[in-house]
Parts: sequence; C-alpha cells; structure tokens
Amino acid sequence: MANAPAGVACLASLAITRTRGMFAVHARGDPPSKRVVDSGRCPLSSAGLSVFPIKETHMLKRILVAAVAAACASGGAFAQSLPAGPKITVTAVTQAAPSIPQYTKVDVPVLRENMPKASNGRIEFNLKSWPEANVQGPEVIRLVRSGQVDIGGAPLTTVSGDVPILDGVDLAGLNPEIDQAFKVAEAMLPLANRELERLGVKIIATYPYPAQVFFCRKPINGLADFKGLKVRVNGPSPGDLMNALGAQPTALAFGEVYTALERGTVDCGVTGSGSGNGTKWYEVSTHLYTLSISWSTSAYFVNLAWWNKLDPAVRSFLEAQFRDVQARQWKLGADASQDGIDCNIGNAAACTIGTVVKNRPMVWVKASDADKARVREALQNVVLPNWVKRCGPKCGDIYNEVIAPISGVRYSAR
Repeated sequence: MANAPAGVACLASLAITRTRGMFAVHARGDPPSKRVVDSGRCPLSSAGLSVFPIKETHMLKRILVAAVAAACASGGAFAQSLPAGPKITVTAVTQAAPSIPQYTKVDVPVLRENMPKASNGRIEFNLKSWPEANVQGPEVIRLVRSGQVDIGGAPLTTVSGDVPILDGVDLAGLNPEIDQAFKVAEAMLPLANRELERLGVKIIATYPYPAQVFFCRKPINGLADFKGLKVRVNGPSPGDLMNALGAQPTALAFGEVYTALERGTVDCGVTGSGSGNGTKWYEVSTHLYTLSISWSTSAYFVNLAWWNKLDPAVRSFLEAQFRDVQARQWKLGADASQDGIDCNIGNAAACTIGTVVKNRPMVWVKASDADKARVREALQNVVLPNWVKRCGPKCGDIYNEVIAPISGVRYSAR
C-alpha cells in the first residue's frame, strides 16, 4: 500500500463497524467504541467531517461511505484545509426557519461556525434562513440565479414552478420510505442539473426533511376525514394529491401556516414531523396524522457563474464540505422523523432532537394500509400524470427510465 494513491491509502486505513444497530467509522485496528479517525493516518475529523454513528439502514451506510471516500479522494485539500490565499465570503440562504434542526444542527455548525477553522481562515459563510433574509421558498432559486446569493437551499417541489422536472424527484406519494427517496434523488441529480444549468444554477448536494405528515386542528381518523378540509401544501404535487383525496389544497408560505392554523384559515398543514415541532405547530393543532406523503427532498443550489470562478482548490474544498453536509442531513431526516412524532405526542423518553410537548400533547393517528394504498393509487392516476402535463412528455419517458425501476410505479400516457 506504500505506493498507493493517498486517497486509497486513507480508505484502507478505515473501518466501518456495526455495533448495536449503529454504524461508526474508525481507524482500522481501533476498537469499535473509538468512533474517531486518527488524524495522523487519515485526517478527516480535523477537516470538519465529523465522524458520527448512524442508525442502520443501507441507504445511510452508503451515504457515510461516499462522504468518507470523497474526503479521502480529495487528496488533502479537504483533510488538510486550504493553503493561504484570498478570503472568501459566501452568501447563503438555506432553510425555512431558524429553529428547525436542519438549520440549527447542520447548516449553522458546519457552514457558519466550523467553516473558518476548517478552511484555514479563508472561507466564511454569511448564512441566513428564509425568514432572516425576508424571502419565501419559491424565491430561493431565483435569488441564486440572479446572483443575489451564492448558495440557496429549498425543497425541490417548492421551486419546481421554474423547473418542473424537480418536482418529479419526490412526488407526493412516490417515496414512502427515506431509503427510496435517497435513491431517486441520486438517480435524478444529473438530469436535474442538466435542466438547471441552462438557468445558470447547479445542485451541489441534496437533503430531506423529516417525513411529511399532517398537523390538523380537527379530529382526524384517516383519509376519509379529509374530504372538504383545507390543507396547506408546499408544492404542485402535494396539491394534486389533496385534490385527488377530496381536500382543498391551500398554498401558504411556511412562515404563515402557524397563524393560519390558529385562526382556522386552514384545517391541516403538511410539513415534516420535526419541522412542525421546531416551529410549534403543536400549539395550534391537535391531531398528528402520520401518513408520510413525501420527504420534501431539497437541494443546495449554487450560482454557476460564481461557482466556476472559484479557485479550483476552493471549489473542491466546498464540494467535500457539502458532501459532509449531505450525509449529516440525510441522517437527520431519518432520525428526526420518528423523533418529531415522539416529541409532538409528549413521549419524553424518545424525544432527543426536538422539543417534547408537555402541555396538551398531540393525538397520534397512524395511517392504515388502506389509506397507504389509496395514496399509491392517487400517485399513479392523478399525481404522476399531472406532473407529466406540467413537465412535458419527455418527463414521462424520464420517469419510466430512471424512477420507475426504483418506485415500482410506471407512468402510462392517458
């Protein structure tokens, strides 16, 4: 191994060990309990790629392996920080609220707090959430495109009005499990970027939110109870699903939903189980119906003109940093889904990420198999055909070629 490339030697020095249903990265030969990487052999942790245990799913293990491999393959630009050079301030607007875990537990610590140290003082992030920047979700990709911000983060469905193909990555009802959501996102990324690059924008990383479920201010027992209810949605395909189920979809900005639920302007709102907890929707709703209709798969978008002008070493460094961010965010999406449920229903023992609801915990309503089947039927008969109408016939072909082998649902022209 002495003559092997540094990246190969680095990978060879690592082991990924499963212990009690968790994966951990550590230097080969170290006890599994030592969940750190020896910076002398493969300096990842000192570069901002904090190694962490993750719950056992094949998808999450693949993400972790990819992140570690990418860091090793960077040949030192990532692991050993950047050489001296001009300082760079990156303007970024990323999350729907400053209180949600995707912002507080990933973006803030990795991008704002750790970036100066990891980059040898060369890079700092001027980071804001949407409310802090006074913008709404659909505006994010336009801000990136115009160069008003360098990097933006938003759900693909929220910004799909400008690029309809993006909505196809996580159509309402398409991805019942997070593993599948990740597979579809990875498969569609090259095609999405091909469309985005015509607008001068590129995706550099994807991430999910917790399972997208229903916070309702009225008693709900199942999908049959949604007929006639006004339900807040965050994009075209969730709106199509609500129409198919007999509800009245209502488009509201994320920051407006709390007040709408409080006043009764809407009866239910769709968001992540942990996201609703982070913004205290439990204060204005009573029933948590946990039929997951999507993961609100999102992306970090960069302005291509800005990105391509960066020094290659800086660009490679940022690519590696965002691979770390992506790994953390997909892990968080998986962990925060059940945690959000537990926190909202007052299960203090299992609430470790969000805020446990002590006064008036929510009523947990689980989805029946019949309701899940009804959503699958609506996907095939309504949601998918409507997306193809918005996106164009070529998107039906793309779906059948790229997504259908993963989802098991094919598109048929009607």
